[in-house]
Amino acid sequence: MAIDGFASSVFMAPMAGITDQPWRTIIHGCGEGNLISEMAAVNAIQYKNPKSYQIANVKNEPYPVVVQLVGNSPLLFSEAAKLVADLGAKSIDINMGCPVKKIVNNNSGSALMKDVKLAAQIIEATVKASPLKVSVKFRKGWDNEHINAVEFAQMCESSGASYITIHGRTRAQGYTGVADWEIIKAVKNAVKIPVIGNGDIDTPKKAAERIKESGVDGVMIGRALLGNPWLLNATHQYLATGIEVAKPTLQQIKDTLLKHLHLLVAYYGEKSGMAISRKHTSWYVKGLHEAKAFREQYTKLNELAAAEDLVETFFTRVMI
Repeated sequence: MAIDGFASSVFMAPMAGITDQPWRTIIHGCGEGNLISEMAAVNAIQYKNPKSYQIANVKNEPYPVVVQLVGNSPLLFSEAAKLVADLGAKSIDINMGCPVKKIVNNNSGSALMKDVKLAAQIIEATVKASPLKVSVKFRKGWDNEHINAVEFAQMCESSGASYITIHGRTRAQGYTGVADWEIIKAVKNAVKIPVIGNGDIDTPKKAAERIKESGVDGVMIGRALLGNPWLLNATHQYLATGIEVAKPTLQQIKDTLLKHLHLLVAYYGEKSGMAISRKHTSWYVKGLHEAKAFREQYTKLNELAAAEDLVETFFTRVMI
């Protein structure tokens, strides 16, 4: 089943502190794939908290962006849904899968899998308030004693969700262990709306295998993109043509790292941009010769010019 309105069956997973505007710009520059924002809290958007408002504001981005919302109030979801439509969102995704303690303790994220009635009210309110498609991302269940993904998926469908994404782990697992694609298959077989599978997709071939095994309509890739923004497009191309895209060259890695660094500084300012760049830079150089020494030097830098010089010096050595 095609996911109406989306040109690709491959989705970037929303990741807090990672899938910001600079990251989406980088991913888009690497090719095809669907982009999504970090999660934005509905109460913070309502009160125009600068950080949350900035996360939700995608109207100046020259590509479609799904905006993800998190919270526990149907009323605030309704108000936020109206606002993000005005802020340029392509569609809205409701986060009912985040396992982080501060989100769960607020009866949001995966905690809503334990309160199906409230979850249904949130979906219904969001669908009613917005002209955009509304999707829901959730997990296998709360823990191994409370696995309710199939029933939860059916509730999402009956509440008006246009499509759903299921991560094949419980909240108790977090990101440990192995994703359960059998539960993802069961969810796909239980509903008529499109289903996106999420969990442990780290190669284009694995994406194709999981789609064949489970029958899902698309896949979502998260942590495997860190330091490898080319993977989303490579997966899209492989699913569309069966052809494997060549891995990025060292020159491409260097150029992309520098571009990402400049985007971060332009978006956040030099001080914050440099601080945020440290994790991304570490991911880009992972596995390269002398990467550890490079990371140790890079973490001490606070100025863009010094960072550029170090990157140039490092890649000059590794490309010899």
